[in-house]
Parts: sequence; C-alpha cells; structure tokens
Amino acid sequence: MSPQSLLRASPRVANLMGRRMFHATRTRLSSPYHYPEGPYSNLPFNTKTRFFAVRYWLYCITGFFAPFGIAVWQTYKPKA
Repeated sequence: MSPQSLLRASPRVANLMGRRMFHATRTRLSSPYHYPEGPYSNLPFNTKTRFFAVRYWLYCITGFFAPFGIAVWQTYKPKA
C-alpha cells in the first residue's frame, strides 16, 4: 500500500503520517550516561584557545611524517 493511499484512507492516519514520530525527553545531566550537547562538546580539546591552529597543524605534520621518519631511521641505523 502506498503512502498516498494511506493518507486518503482516514484523517487519523493522515495525522499520524504527517507528524514526525520523534520522542523528545528532557536531558538528564545528572545521569552518567548523558553528556553535554551542542557544538564542540564532543571534542577532546578546546578549539577556542589562542594557538590552536598552530598546534593542530604541527600535530598533523608530525603525525604524517612520523612513519616515514621511523622507516628511514630503521633503514639506516647501524647494524648492532
């Protein structure tokens, strides 16, 4: 049965189909299972600090080049 035929079937079904069936409950901040909501709340670092951009790019560059540096060191280290 198509949704259009359901909408024509009865006004009660049309009312149920028209509403979005989300259940909204209050946030329970005292619960250990509910964390704060909103932008930036799920990040483990503060993006609003003064030198965040510099530290971020240094982390990215270090994280990218570290495996290559380790491979070069392993290749050219003295045989012991």
